[in-house]
Amino acid sequence: MPVARLSLTDFRSYADLVIEPGSGLVILTGENGAGKTNILEAVSLLAPGRGLRGAALADMARSAGPGGFAVAAMLGDVALGTGTLAAAPDRRLVRINAAPTAANSLSEWLSVLWLTPAMDRLFIEGAAGRRRFLDRLTLALHPAHATHAARYDAAMRARNKLLGEDRTPDAAWLDALEARMAEHGDALEAARIDTVAALAERLAMATEGPFARAAIALEGDDAADLSTRLRQSRARDAAAGRTLAGPHRADLIVTHEGKQQPAARASTGEQKALLLSLVLAHAELVRGRTGRPLILLLDEVAAHLDPARRAALFDWLAATGGQVWMTGTEPALFDSAPAASRYRVHDGRVTGE
Repeated sequence: MPVARLSLTDFRSYADLVIEPGSGLVILTGENGAGKTNILEAVSLLAPGRGLRGAALADMARSAGPGGFAVAAMLGDVALGTGTLAAAPDRRLVRINAAPTAANSLSEWLSVLWLTPAMDRLFIEGAAGRRRFLDRLTLALHPAHATHAARYDAAMRARNKLLGEDRTPDAAWLDALEARMAEHGDALEAARIDTVAALAERLAMATEGPFARAAIALEGDDAADLSTRLRQSRARDAAAGRTLAGPHRADLIVTHEGKQQPAARASTGEQKALLLSLVLAHAELVRGRTGRPLILLLDEVAAHLDPARRAALFDWLAATGGQVWMTGTEPALFDSAPAASRYRVHDGRVTGE
């Protein structure tokens, strides 16, 4: 369901903001630093995780405010809310229809995916960023994925701490932690494999368009017989100070299909096009499989595209049937966009156009 009403209180640059966008394209324009990305970040917090910036919760509260913040949204007759209290700025609170709940429960109501300028280096930096991107793709198809990821990470942190602090750690406690890692690791890997296979099939079916076609694969350590391998590698992991085996070492491998070369070797423009191809194909996959369109957040997406590619992108985005939030410095960048909710952002204020 699209966000029909978004309310921000003491969030980033906004003391108080309410906007009621339409269900299709939502365009936010304004000069650099006006607060456009802050609005996208607020929407990204309506899904599990730390949002599109990955920032600490305490950094999201308005600097001149009382401490704490609130982000609330209406999706039809469903009310979602998240934020912090001034007394506990690092503790995230989540409510659905006014009832307190865990953040991972948000994935049952909303599927959100984003592209930001910081992600332009996704293919040439470490595997961690690509893994987070893959898990965001996976979450839209498997809402329980966030819960499995959180429980796997918690068990792994506890195991690492036990191995690092105790020369003779409790073997039974290690067995229990490793069994938990294996259980949730199996679920993580199965969901990722399904997502990558389905998305790869969707990409292969795509016709040639204005953006480079991507091919994808999942590589890295898997969850096969993980509890046994963890038990056998305790001494090695203790020496390394981290767990060296498991699905937390997986990587998403992306190839420029037309040139048959790794995405890391493609030009900056081609890498941007590959990311767009992935996101758009994934949006179609989610709509086809779940019947629930994605909410896409695209920060400065049109800035480096020529007019023909911009027009093709806007038409493609409109055809996804989902709500798409886009930012840009100039309204003219979106002249070729079809019907949209258009807003001008300036100095902590948002006005409709």
